[in-house]
Amino acid sequence: MAELPVSVPAGSRADDPPGATRLRARSLRLGYGDRVVVPQLDLDVVDGAVTAIVGPNGCGKSTLLRALGRLLRPTGGDVLLDGEQIQRMPTREVARRLGILPQAPSAPDGLTVADLVVRGRQPHQSWLRQWSRADEKIVAQALAWTGLSDLAERPVDTLSGGQRQRAWISMALAQGTDILLLDEPTTYLDLAHQIDVLDLVDRLHRERGRTVVMVLHDLNLAARYARHLVAMKDGRVLAAGAPAEMLTAELVEEVFGLRVMVIDDPASGTPLVVPLAGGAARASTME
Repeated sequence: MAELPVSVPAGSRADDPPGATRLRARSLRLGYGDRVVVPQLDLDVVDGAVTAIVGPNGCGKSTLLRALGRLLRPTGGDVLLDGEQIQRMPTREVARRLGILPQAPSAPDGLTVADLVVRGRQPHQSWLRQWSRADEKIVAQALAWTGLSDLAERPVDTLSGGQRQRAWISMALAQGTDILLLDEPTTYLDLAHQIDVLDLVDRLHRERGRTVVMVLHDLNLAARYARHLVAMKDGRVLAAGAPAEMLTAELVEEVFGLRVMVIDDPASGTPLVVPLAGGAARASTME
C-alpha cells in the first residue's frame, strides 16, 4: 500500500555530510525592475526544522520566499537546492523536491478539493508514468491526514479560509516534497483558524519530517511554532537563530521600531512579545 512519505530527501546525495543544508541563498540580490528589494543576502535553511521569516512590511520576506521557490529570478547571486543552481534545474525536478504555497492562492471556479489535491501528483506524472493506484492512495491519505476526506467533493471556493488553507497544504503533502515554503499561510484568517493551520504545519513537521519555511507577521505565533527565526529589515537578515536565544526586546526595537518586553509564554514557554505603552511612538519618529 502506498503511504505518505515520512521524509524522502529526493535530491540528497550519499556523500552529503549529516545535517547538510539542502536549500540556501548565496549573495542573493532581488528586485522588481529597477527597484532593489534585497541588495545582498546569505541564508541557510535549517533542514528538518520549521523556520519563520519575520520583519516589517516591505522588508523583503515574501520576495525572498519567492526566490527560494524559484518563482522569482535573482538579479544577482544564487539559490542552491542540493548544491545545484535552482534556476538551472528542470521545473518538474524542482517540484519533486520543493513545494511552495504563495500568499492567498486561488483555484479555478468550481475546482473540487479532491481535484486540487490530485494536482499535487502532477510532477510525478510523465508519458512513462501515468496515474496509478499508488497516486490515488497518496491523494486519499493526504485528504485524510488534513481532515478533508468528507469535503473532497466540495468546490474549493465554497470552503472557509481555514479549510482552504488545509486544502492547499493537502495538495503540497500529496506532492511529496521534503521542503515546503508557505507565504503568510495565516493571512485573512481569524485567530482560531490561524492556530488550526499552524497546528497542521507543526504536525507536518513533527510526524512527516518536512522542512518548512513560512513568512509570518505575528511574532508570538512565529516564536511558538518555529524552531528557527529569521529576522529581516530593509532586505537584509539582521538575526537568525532559535527564538529563545535571539528574540529580545532590543532586536524587536531594532527591527520594528517598537519598544516591548519579552517574557516567557505561560502556556508554551516560548518567548512572548508584549508591546509597551507608547512603544509605537518611536516607530513613527523613525519613518
